[in-house]
Amino acid sequence: MRVVIVGAGQVGSSIAADLADTHEVIVVDCDGERVEELNYSYDVLGVTGDGTSVSTLEEAGIEETDMVIASTDNDETNIVVCSTVKAISDAFTIARVKNTEYLRTWERSERAFGVDFMVCTNLLAAKSIVRMIGLPAARDVDPFAGGKVQMAEFEVDDDSPVANQTVAEADRFDSLTFVAILRNGCVEIARGETVIKPGDRAVVIGSPTSVQEFARSVAPEESPGTAEEVVVVGGSEIGYHVARLLEERGFRPRLIERDGERARDLAERLPKSVVMESDATDIEFLEREHVGDADVVVSTLDSDEKNLLVSLLASRMGVERTIAIIDTADYVDLFETVGVDVGVSPRSVVAEEISRFTRDGEAENIALIESDKAEVLEIEVDSESILAGRPIRESMQELPDGLVIGAITRDREFVTPRGDTVVEVGDHVVVFGDIDVVDDIAPKL
Repeated sequence: MRVVIVGAGQVGSSIAADLADTHEVIVVDCDGERVEELNYSYDVLGVTGDGTSVSTLEEAGIEETDMVIASTDNDETNIVVCSTVKAISDAFTIARVKNTEYLRTWERSERAFGVDFMVCTNLLAAKSIVRMIGLPAARDVDPFAGGKVQMAEFEVDDDSPVANQTVAEADRFDSLTFVAILRNGCVEIARGETVIKPGDRAVVIGSPTSVQEFARSVAPEESPGTAEEVVVVGGSEIGYHVARLLEERGFRPRLIERDGERARDLAERLPKSVVMESDATDIEFLEREHVGDADVVVSTLDSDEKNLLVSLLASRMGVERTIAIIDTADYVDLFETVGVDVGVSPRSVVAEEISRFTRDGEAENIALIESDKAEVLEIEVDSESILAGRPIRESMQELPDGLVIGAITRDREFVTPRGDTVVEVGDHVVVFGDIDVVDDIAPKL
């Protein structure tokens, strides 16, 4: 495809890097230095100018463009970009916004604002966090097949019961498939004889029930499900949505917000949450409120440095797991190294959501592993698929080694994939693949 990306910030740059190898990418930004930097870093074309301007879009070749992604840091600019594009072309438009009010308006009116697809950064980040809560040791969780399937990544500590076990020994669950082990930044396909070492991250795909059971086996000392006590620090939009989504799942979180007026507003909007007005770095307050007894502390303050400080304080007080919003994606690995258990970059989350629209074949859903080292794809099998009407064992002989079928759903029911399982037309198949093979093989599935 020919894709125009308006906005060369962190989100735009991430999407451009993801698409450059397989699509013709043109990046538009007012900052000439950013555009030039992307020109040198990736195989993309650059146009310096205002993405809301017709002349700039025409210079970018809008008439021949298949997709336009508006990914600046300004909601209104992104909406105007899409409206302008629709006025002069037939390109598919994607707008990134932070304000959920725009998302609500768009959802109530088909293609409002000239936007074909809208992604809300704050809401996506909150959903990403909430999926991890209730699953001990989980670092990443993604739903597939309408929630019938989960992909989850778990960190294995030194004292975990599964540490130093082989995959065959740890695999005691009927509807669970071990697909990969992440070790020292590398992705290793999980085999029966693969040893799960302390510090590894195990990637599994299965039914939500089996994933929950595996979470208990990885970290039996942590509280599972809604029994987890959660403290949300910061009444930002992300913090609000985290608390709201937790309420919907049956949790009763506590939320700490420094601003009195904002705290009162949140208390009215979150009837099942306890909202406390205080500075979350006040150690006396944290001790008085027994924050150290919490299972999870989620820090959603307005700066990366504050979120790091709160996470380190919480860990020092005895909190089992800390999750922090990290606005600068490059800081995620650093923060996790110095003590944050899980760092969530809203920009990375939204870039991943947008990337799934650019995949070849009929991918229904996509998740990225280790940024871009591997992918999990959900594919609806058609009559042309290499999998259709054949046992998995037979099909896999014609597929590369770096591919694992993790789950199947048929008529919205979970099917555990085994060697003799015959894949039928209409099945939804969730596949794990090494990045080196997945782009080539996805259209065949």
